[in-house]
Amino acid sequence: MITNFFIPELNNHDVQELWFQQDGDTCHTARAIIDLLKDTFGDRLISRFGPVNWPPRSCDLTPLDYFL
Repeated sequence: MITNFFIPELNNHDVQELWFQQDGDTCHTARAIIDLLKDTFGDRLISRFGPVNWPPRSCDLTPLDYFL
């Protein structure tokens, strides 16, 4: 889905200022996926193994509340 739909759809929009937030699910943080997302978003990736670490687990704060 990422390579067949998401990345091509991003090419139709200006993503220079777009941040991508990814949950910490194990299958979503496989090395191939993280590498693909790093190539696409650079330093604007919020993920377990991305340039911006996924925030600490908290039932009171969502990642966006914590990060933004």
